[in-house]
Amino acid sequence: MGESTFVKDIMKTNVISMDASMTVKDAAQTMNESKVGGIVIIEKNIPIGIVTERDIVRRIVAKNKEYSTKLEDIMSSPVITIDSDETIWELAQLMKVKGIHRVPVISENKLAGVVSTTDLARVCSVGSNAELSKITEQILMRMKNSDQK
Repeated sequence: MGESTFVKDIMKTNVISMDASMTVKDAAQTMNESKVGGIVIIEKNIPIGIVTERDIVRRIVAKNKEYSTKLEDIMSSPVITIDSDETIWELAQLMKVKGIHRVPVISENKLAGVVSTTDLARVCSVGSNAELSKITEQILMRMKNSDQK
């Protein structure tokens, strides 16, 4: 591991994506069936937003809004993406600085996959690049702390 591990090496390619006009109910059902925690919202195979379980809880359930709400109304946008040829070091820095847990991956200007803090943590085992391990720890701590709020 180290500087030569790239986003394309750890990303999931079976990314679940939906159109912005779909509903929160559609997204929740798809997430449940696919066992994923987030869906990339696309337009012409280009990511324009992301909707996570947390978005549904905070922006729909907690505010007692309708499940028929369109995804475009709750998606995080503009979406932060990363190129598949970036290193996992750059991915870790991006997640830390932006405070995000899931990043759609772009290759040749198209959606190629998605990478999460879990994917990143999987490659950051003890004894690997110390600085990367430290960043990963900080990301996971921030996630843990934000989940408790």
